[in-house]
Amino acid sequence: MTEFEVNQLLEIVAGARAEDEMLDELAELAQRSAKADSCDILFRDAGEGLILRASTIVPELVNRLKLGKGIGFTGMALISGEGQYHPNRAFAHTSYAKYPGLNEMESCSVAAIPIRHVDGNIFGVIVFRRKTPWRFPVKTQAKLTSIGHMVALGYKSYRAGFQVGAQSNRLGALSEVSRTISTSPYLDEVLQLLVNLTAQQFNYRVCTVRLLDEERQELILRATQATVKAYQRKRGIKLGESIAGRTLAENRPVIVRDVQVDSDYIGHDLAVEQGLRSMICIPLKIQDRPVGVMSCYTGEVRDFSLDEISALETLSQQAAFAIEHAKLQVRDTLMQEVHHRVKNNLQQVAALLRLQLRTASYKTLEEALNDVLTRILAISAVHDLLSREDLDHVGIRSIAEALVHHHQSSLMLPNKTVSFVVRGEDLRLNMNQATQVALLMNELISNAVEHGFSQTNEGEIHVTIETDEDTVSLWVSNNGDQLPEEFDATKTSSLGLQIVDNLTRSMNGKFKITDVLGWTVSEVKFPKMSGE
Repeated sequence: MTEFEVNQLLEIVAGARAEDEMLDELAELAQRSAKADSCDILFRDAGEGLILRASTIVPELVNRLKLGKGIGFTGMALISGEGQYHPNRAFAHTSYAKYPGLNEMESCSVAAIPIRHVDGNIFGVIVFRRKTPWRFPVKTQAKLTSIGHMVALGYKSYRAGFQVGAQSNRLGALSEVSRTISTSPYLDEVLQLLVNLTAQQFNYRVCTVRLLDEERQELILRATQATVKAYQRKRGIKLGESIAGRTLAENRPVIVRDVQVDSDYIGHDLAVEQGLRSMICIPLKIQDRPVGVMSCYTGEVRDFSLDEISALETLSQQAAFAIEHAKLQVRDTLMQEVHHRVKNNLQQVAALLRLQLRTASYKTLEEALNDVLTRILAISAVHDLLSREDLDHVGIRSIAEALVHHHQSSLMLPNKTVSFVVRGEDLRLNMNQATQVALLMNELISNAVEHGFSQTNEGEIHVTIETDEDTVSLWVSNNGDQLPEEFDATKTSSLGLQIVDNLTRSMNGKFKITDVLGWTVSEVKFPKMSGE
């Protein structure tokens, strides 16, 4: 190498911000030094084949193009340990391996030179091409071999510097991630901070966290900084399968040198698509109780140093405590919310009882008690759905189906044959609005059962839900007894319809009952509410 080339090499190694960037610049330097038309750098992979790591002619194939063991001039150079020189019409040679999209005239002459460690072990191949014939006398071969040594020296210098820098920065990176995740009381935020900061501070291609679902005995993906939708939708992993399951079973870090070829790894295609290579999987545990796993992926096949593994184990311990703390915070918040809801519900029950005290239309105490019981059960239906679905929101169709089931099983008389139909989208309502909708829907269904089928013994009751950008529309219709002529819902003495009217107005909505082609149709429209 000339003094100028040595200085350029030092500048590249010292100024590189990432390994791929450094290899790109090394390929360009090697191309200029060899006076070639193009240059490729390929590294040995775990399967004894080669993977393209830098190219001045097909950069779009970097980290994607793989050559099997012994394939092409590069494979022959790797196996034999000797340079392969083809001065003319190289593309016509039987051992020539064509790159996808590469014009064969780009490879009139080709030289493939092994790249060696200082100890003599070969870890890659550098390929030079010219569009014209190229003679390879001993002097030229020596020059190209020297350039191969230059690339090896640059790469190894960068890796050595990276390892030293990584060791000196590891404590700072560990401290930064631990400090940040400990400041958040929210589980999802803790997990997302963990994967984002760990990937950033430790220079990983992808970082993920899976938490253990003890009931299903599965590891569920809860956070990743990968932007690929297919990766974000990865399925749960049973404890008895894959690397993550083995990590928890053995309660220790598990390292996979290359996930693209490892037989135990699930998702080779996705790993190839994202350029994932080496992986370390760390158990998340509290006092030897497993809570999940954190998986970290590199963009190249490499080893994980002892201090890197130690730092990740310490971080996983901190993360496990942060996860447990966030869960406790959620439970505390949930208990406060439950207390608040119970208080509100008791107030609603008291208000319903006061309304019934003012109503003298009940013939028996049993009739009055049954009436208030259905209203309390409507409130109960909402909170039963909340406990099974979301902490703060529940679907309106789910409410309708729960109320219909209750009326079918407990309020229909034996001599009545009435079928129910519920249709429409399951728009999610906040807790306050869901409770109001459940109460008014209960009244409308009860009214349809009681008054629509007092004389008629069979028919249908339809509950229909429609929404547009701003409004929710709810219809409860029946084809039983006809609506009396000149019926006016605003002047009725029915407590149930008064409740519906009051609840609708409290939601800034409108309520009416009409006869449509022989069907009695109760219609409620109200504006959507986006939050509590």
